[in-house]
Amino acid sequence: MSLTAAWGGSLALLMQSAPSSAQSLEDLIPDSAVENPEEWASDGTGPEPVTANGEAFAPPEPDTPLADLPQMTVGWPDALDIPDLEPLQPDDDVRFADLGEDPVFTPPQGPVIDLTDSLAISFPRERALFPVQDEFLDRFRALSAIEAYDDGDGNSNVAQLTARARSDEELLRTMLRVYGYYDAQIVRSVVVVDGDSDGDGVSEAPPKVRFDIIPSTRYRFGAIDLGQLDQAPDFTELRAAFEIQPGNYLSSDTIMQEQFDLDLALGELGYPFAAIDAPELLIDHARVEGDLTMPVQPNGKYEFGGVTSSLPDFLSGKHLQTIARFDPGDTYKRSIEQDLRRAITATGLVSSVSITPRETEAPTPGNPGTVELDVELTKAELRTIAGAIGYGSEEGFRVEASWEHRNLFPPEGSLKIRGIAGTQEQLAGITFRRNNFLGRDRILSVDAYASTIDSPAFDARTIAFLATYERISTLLFQKPLSWSAGLELVATQERPPVVEGEIAQPRETFFVAALPLFAQIDTSDDLLDPTEGFRLSGRLSPEVSRNNGVQSFYLRGRADASYYQRVNDKVVLAGRAAYGAIPGTDIDNIAPSRRYYAGGGGSVRGYGFRQIGPRDEDDEPTGGRSVLEVAAEARIRTGFLDGAVSVVPFVDAGTVGTGLTPDFDEFRIGVGVGVRYHTGFGPVRVDVGVPLNPGPDDNPVAVYVSLGQAF
Repeated sequence: MSLTAAWGGSLALLMQSAPSSAQSLEDLIPDSAVENPEEWASDGTGPEPVTANGEAFAPPEPDTPLADLPQMTVGWPDALDIPDLEPLQPDDDVRFADLGEDPVFTPPQGPVIDLTDSLAISFPRERALFPVQDEFLDRFRALSAIEAYDDGDGNSNVAQLTARARSDEELLRTMLRVYGYYDAQIVRSVVVVDGDSDGDGVSEAPPKVRFDIIPSTRYRFGAIDLGQLDQAPDFTELRAAFEIQPGNYLSSDTIMQEQFDLDLALGELGYPFAAIDAPELLIDHARVEGDLTMPVQPNGKYEFGGVTSSLPDFLSGKHLQTIARFDPGDTYKRSIEQDLRRAITATGLVSSVSITPRETEAPTPGNPGTVELDVELTKAELRTIAGAIGYGSEEGFRVEASWEHRNLFPPEGSLKIRGIAGTQEQLAGITFRRNNFLGRDRILSVDAYASTIDSPAFDARTIAFLATYERISTLLFQKPLSWSAGLELVATQERPPVVEGEIAQPRETFFVAALPLFAQIDTSDDLLDPTEGFRLSGRLSPEVSRNNGVQSFYLRGRADASYYQRVNDKVVLAGRAAYGAIPGTDIDNIAPSRRYYAGGGGSVRGYGFRQIGPRDEDDEPTGGRSVLEVAAEARIRTGFLDGAVSVVPFVDAGTVGTGLTPDFDEFRIGVGVGVRYHTGFGPVRVDVGVPLNPGPDDNPVAVYVSLGQAF
């Protein structure tokens, strides 16, 4: 049972065992408490507390020595003298912004580098304590949140700047660990520096974040575990490719780079199935070192077998083996496998291609295994209809159209039908072409056409047959050495151009057989937009010609040279020279279409196409037996359109002579300026040329538009 009583305005609770006849709670509450509880409680007396048996209640005696608490009094120190506090004077130069944080001030360690109006960073005064400062700073600039969002007007408020500062601080810590500074410290502060007062004593200068870098000791590599790499037959060479050694400065970038180099070496030394697990770095702060674990499984060394095609009737495995730059038995190289993939793509016959090495013979101790290359092909659209419409101020209108089936005669045998309708030229022709014929990048082409040409130099009606076997540069594969050899059979009726108001001269018939040869050495760095290197080419064509019963033998020859020199990041200087001659017969025995001419966008700019050279009594160009051309230009990059536009001032000159030496009395010079718009494919060229010493029929201005540089 429980007993509750009021005593001194408080309630006390006593619990003890009681007989079954104990009073109820209601019996223990006095009537006065029920009638007026507030008065009864404020009286503080009430009846004496009793137990359940009706006896007077006495609290138990305490059994601890603290029952009698000592009386303690502490007096106020009236005699204590506390001096008055003097207020601190504000610093007008530097004030910490109210960031809700306790400001921390660290004296500068070294020069403070202002990255933006809102961001500054300080490194140690001695560069030897942080030798990667420049690289580190460039990287931080590229990744900084403050740098990315800085508008240059100081419009960021303190809250925004603080949030970005925290992000940048974490970025700095991550970057320091990347470079091996695991114990580095960063002191961040947001301050207002050297602001102008707005008249109320409040600075108008924007807040600025400053980071002070204390790099501490740079960690080094400790133990290096490369898994099973030591089981590879080429372990020494492979380990040399992975250049990290114990004691080198620790760098996460170096780990990634060396992992790539090791993977590349495995692929080039015959390990198509090698695997490299993700690297793990264990940092030991006591040793100030990091132990690197990067498990490598070489999985055996192999050599090439054959090539298997998924479409043998379309592009057979035998043909693909012809394209490949390896023979069965050569050590496997991943770069050669990738080169085969690019070469198959370059055929234009497939929309997708994948190559998978497949083990056909497992390696044994001392002997490599063999892998077959399984080539999975997806056909592309093989039929093409193309057309072009153009206009030139000197050539008039020109419309071209063609239809082509690129694999009508597998493998890679194409048939093309083409036609030209223009102011000066009309043509109909058919061409058979087989790519990668008897070797990689070798092309056999057979062309037959009939044409009429009504140019300012001559009129011609021609039927021709031309067969060529060549290895030349393409947009995908620029070659240091190009060559071609061919057979040319031509029947042509030609005469000088018809002059208005005069009687047309009779046509002369020429039958020509030629063996054209071509070779070029190319060390330039780009096919369409060279900036360094040179090109040197030569053409020789022994020819026999019959005209009016007279048979003539002669040699058409021409040499071209061009040189490219980069002056700086924005300027490239380029120069070109060409000389051609036709020894062996008189000029009258050479068909006008096979003589030399000069003038035009690929020759001497500022003059019309084939407008430079000897002229007849009607002042029409007749062509010559020799030609000389020189050109120079400066290709200057501008800042327009993110540097995609170049300005190209140029000067060209050329002459044509009836003898084997050029006629310098008729040396024509043209000057002008061009614009280049650089695309991912190549520069689009627009040149405007002006003749300095024009002839009577030369226009005052000539415009040329094409793809690629002029030379």
